[in-house]
Amino acid sequence: MCRAGIAALNKPVVVSEETLTEPVVVSDVAPATAKTIAGPAYIVLAGISFSHFLNDTMQSLIASVYPILKDTYALDFAQIGMITLAFQFTASLLQPLVGHYTDKKAQPYSLAIGMASTFFGLLLLSIAQQYLVILIAAALVGLGSAVFHPESARIARLASGGRYGFAQSVFQLGGSFGTSMGPVLAALIVVPFGQGSIAWFSSIAGLAIVILWRIGRWYAPQIKAKKTASVEVHPDAPNSRRVAIALLVLVALLFSKQLYVSSLSSYYIFYLIDRFGVSTQTAQIYLFIFLAANAVGAFFGGPLGDRFGRKIVIWISILGALPFTLALPFAGLYASAVLSVIIGLIISSTTSSIIVFAQELVPHRFGMISGVFFGVAFGIGGLGAAVLGKLADHTSIEFVYQVCAYLPAIGLLAVFLPKLPRHAR
Repeated sequence: MCRAGIAALNKPVVVSEETLTEPVVVSDVAPATAKTIAGPAYIVLAGISFSHFLNDTMQSLIASVYPILKDTYALDFAQIGMITLAFQFTASLLQPLVGHYTDKKAQPYSLAIGMASTFFGLLLLSIAQQYLVILIAAALVGLGSAVFHPESARIARLASGGRYGFAQSVFQLGGSFGTSMGPVLAALIVVPFGQGSIAWFSSIAGLAIVILWRIGRWYAPQIKAKKTASVEVHPDAPNSRRVAIALLVLVALLFSKQLYVSSLSSYYIFYLIDRFGVSTQTAQIYLFIFLAANAVGAFFGGPLGDRFGRKIVIWISILGALPFTLALPFAGLYASAVLSVIIGLIISSTTSSIIVFAQELVPHRFGMISGVFFGVAFGIGGLGAAVLGKLADHTSIEFVYQVCAYLPAIGLLAVFLPKLPRHAR
């Protein structure tokens, strides 16, 4: 293709120095003017969001087949929690490292390569006959997640057209709906046809590899390595001490949100079966309802942060869920479904605001910050699932939910978040 044709294809996306991290620049892009500034690149956002949907659909299958694995291999709740830990520990450990490396040199085709790890992990899980093999398969799927999230979050920001919260929400929407689809697919396919049917979902990974390779082709010509340059600091930006405190607060807030969501994702099925005597398939449908509400809330959280400020959204989304989480352990079956929808809508709306807030605190380490926060989300969920499983073995699932009901109270720490400059609300 001629040079003029390439320039025409790249024209709709104009990326400013603020958008990029230190080591990545946009090549062949004219200086931003009133005529050249463009809105979001919707096709790219749709592609990366759909890839996130496929990625998280496959990841959520692991938690959705826990009842099958528990019955087949006589696992206890602590062992179930260890599967979640194996899956999420690789993602938690590697995501910041991947983000740090891609801050220095972007790797557009790493997304497709990382998805291959998920592909092989699903195949291995479908034939696993030993507990150790199950752990290895879960870790391979987690490895795919570690590679996927930091660089795909960067692509979403590049395609945002300056609407960072909106782009992050579109990106999160795909992942949230993917997570919600796992229980449904498990109920319709894995439960009737058994563990071996998990192999069918490797075709989803194959589709994701193709899409991510095409996105990589869009991404590659827009970036090139450069020497580290100084980043202009806004005069109203918080100092390094306030930034460090804010990052710790954001991690704590993400802890309260993700651990609560992890408790429902990993053990909600068992909770409904034990307390209300519903079937496994019925319990998976109730889990889908909760996760679908999470997806909707995640989508609206980003645009609301762009409009009213991310700190306000963080306050409302975490603390606002507290009355409903406290009521959930005492509700009946149908009331539990209604409460789970309300909780999902409110608590999930904070994810985009937390991530974008952190990115704007440390804009010159965008990949690493994205990796840390995505990694912390996975890591806290995995560690929390293991601890909660052990607690459930010694007490009961109902007691676990009574304890988790107080987690949103950690949202009070949002009082320590600094006020960002107007351009980075």
